[in-house]
Amino acid sequence: MPNLQPPITQVSQATSYHEQLSRLAPDVNFLMSLYLHPSVNAEVIAEAARSKIIHGVKLYPAGVTTNSQDGVLDIEQYYPVFEAMQTHDLVLNLHGETPGVEVLSAEAAFVPQLHKIHNTFPRLRIVLEHVSTREGLEAVRACGATVRGTITAHHLWVTTEDTEQDVHSFCKPIAKTPEDRIALLRAVVDGSSKFFFGSDSAPHPVQSKQQAGGAAGCFTQPFVTSLVIDALDHGLKHEWISKEEVTREAVEGFLSIYGRTFYKIASTDEAASRKPRIRLTREGETISRSIKSANGELEVVPFRSGQQVMSLTWID
Repeated sequence: MPNLQPPITQVSQATSYHEQLSRLAPDVNFLMSLYLHPSVNAEVIAEAARSKIIHGVKLYPAGVTTNSQDGVLDIEQYYPVFEAMQTHDLVLNLHGETPGVEVLSAEAAFVPQLHKIHNTFPRLRIVLEHVSTREGLEAVRACGATVRGTITAHHLWVTTEDTEQDVHSFCKPIAKTPEDRIALLRAVVDGSSKFFFGSDSAPHPVQSKQQAGGAAGCFTQPFVTSLVIDALDHGLKHEWISKEEVTREAVEGFLSIYGRTFYKIASTDEAASRKPRIRLTREGETISRSIKSANGELEVVPFRSGQQVMSLTWID
């Protein structure tokens, strides 16, 4: 995510950040993005495409989430940028909420903007990120093949009531109703490829989460796969989804294949067959109460801390 301080608005910043991340995790293929900002123009888009490490540009409506104060006020102002992105085949990542609207209605209020952008730029690949409502799901389904949506692990677990009781479940977009949560679970296993996993994991320090007006975001990254599978298991137990729907193909597609394919980085069948796979088992593992930096100065509380979670192991 490019909503850092300062935001990642230039190719040189994205390149430097990519180098830092790659030193920390050299085996990870990091797909970088830019923060949509007045300094991002058609020339910057062309440069981003040439970089080969930048795959998208994220639109944050001003003021709707963490570090979005420099975000977009007038979407149509950026239509020349979208035209350049369509030409150079970069992805437009949308934080789909309308500023100044009651928070539970902000995603639904953004839906007309999604349709307008898609209709104006039908070849532009678009991702409605971290979908949290039935309206968001239906909007993605109503669009053509160039539009997809991501679903997070935490939105499969919590509702508005949970976020009011636990600061570490507070996120943006805020979790919605139980009916929205069930609709998201069903979308995970619908097998349509319209939705794929996006963590939106945010490791905010515990102090910033617990202060008044705490930071929005859930830290899920160390356990994301297990959290998704456990959420599906929870849905099965409550009969929100059926065993017939929870197929290996649907789950693998959601967690792995659909996203790679949309971003045009899918492996060949031969290469995929050599990739290590994962096994999830119940061994009584619990999510850490907190995670601290080596010097102890930084502490982060993971989402669902202290709860049991399936153990993940890699299979060569």
